Amino acid sequence: MNLAEKSTAELQRLDSNHYLHPFTDPKALLKKGARVISSADGIYIWDSDGEKILDAMAGLWCVNVGYGREVLSRIAYEQSKELPYYNSFFKTTTPPAIALAEKLVEVTPDGFNQVFYTNSGSEANDTVIRTVRRYWRLLEKPEKRIIISRKRAYHGSTVAAASLCGDSIYHEMDGLPIPDIVHIDCPYWYGEGGDLTPDEFGLKSAQSLESKIKELGPEKVAAFIGEPIQGAGGLIVPPDTYWPEIQRICEKYGILLISDEVICGFGRTGNWFGCETYGFLPDLMPIAKGLSSGYMPIGGVMIHDRIAEVLIKKGGEFSHGYTYSGHPVACAVALGNLKIIEEEQLVEKVAKETGPYLKKRWQEFENHPLVGEVRTVGMLGAIELVEDKDKRKFFDSSMKVGDTCRDFCVENNLVMRALHDAMVVSPPLTITVEQIDEMFDLVKLCLDLTADKFGIS
Repeated sequence: MNLAEKSTAELQRLDSNHYLHPFTDPKALLKKGARVISSADGIYIWDSDGEKILDAMAGLWCVNVGYGREVLSRIAYEQSKELPYYNSFFKTTTPPAIALAEKLVEVTPDGFNQVFYTNSGSEANDTVIRTVRRYWRLLEKPEKRIIISRKRAYHGSTVAAASLCGDSIYHEMDGLPIPDIVHIDCPYWYGEGGDLTPDEFGLKSAQSLESKIKELGPEKVAAFIGEPIQGAGGLIVPPDTYWPEIQRICEKYGILLISDEVICGFGRTGNWFGCETYGFLPDLMPIAKGLSSGYMPIGGVMIHDRIAEVLIKKGGEFSHGYTYSGHPVACAVALGNLKIIEEEQLVEKVAKETGPYLKKRWQEFENHPLVGEVRTVGMLGAIELVEDKDKRKFFDSSMKVGDTCRDFCVENNLVMRALHDAMVVSPPLTITVEQIDEMFDLVKLCLDLTADKFGIS
């Protein structure tokens, strides 16, 4: 079957008949049909009708080096010829898995000298849960099982990872969360800070962790997990006081600290990792997405020496893993991706050039009648849509203002996420200042159309 010769309508029919999409209402999709994406280059994608689309989300927060990197395709091909697959079970390994592990140790913060490979961020966070609980069992504290997460958190969609998520939409379908996972408030200053300054609210929000630890009993709490910047929860940027206080509390009560770097890692925030942007040092770091820029499925967990020493010296077999853990092709491609990030100095580019420019342009939206707050860090940007910016009054959720704005984005060939009523971008790190201007103009157009539709002026 040559799909390239089929019309868009035929492809949509086949898709609806046979492909159950993630995070999609299949009944609604059946009525309209999926947009068929057929090619990509740089920060742009093209659909099967030839429409050029600016992908301001880098796929799903992941295509850090941009599309069309032929060198990564060649690496995948050459590695597939040499060794297309072998597992890492039963005391075996492969050269690409070794080389990537060495490189990850080099680019991660000091003290991270071990990696456990997975295929996704969801699997990485499943691995985190098992690693944390095994660590405490080996220290003869099996009662330390509870993992504290946050409201509006997103950590993946497998059963365990979805339990760490902090939104009911991830829990209702399955009756989650699983036992021994609890949630506290998140540092969403604009929505929940009231009359407090950001710094005051950051401390207050962090101290809800201490209150929960005391409520549950420190002897039962194993770890706290958080994204440095909460992505799918609405791009929630914490006040500067938040993470230092979280670190202090975890150290005070002997609680492991997990920095979920799946979105924030590999240059997204202007540092290699989000924890470096906020000045804290975790015990475990789940990674994925920008690790390979989406060119191959791969993830992992970076494990600090203080955890690894217990697992290695006190533990026997670590009865956990995946068929494709350390897949040689995925590891080879990820290594090539990290080489591009280094050689093109993309982390430095975000920190010194494009990140500051995105912030400058984004701040112009503060004057838009529909916009209550703008948030940026590195190559992450959010625009909070509100009914009355002077009163900080949000739209009723039934109005689906964010979804309406997203639909205008689709109509105007812009990929932009609607998260609640926050419009979010996370473009490839290769985006230029000229392309940021292009993105800005498209975003403004869609905001204007949305404001007109809802009578906001």
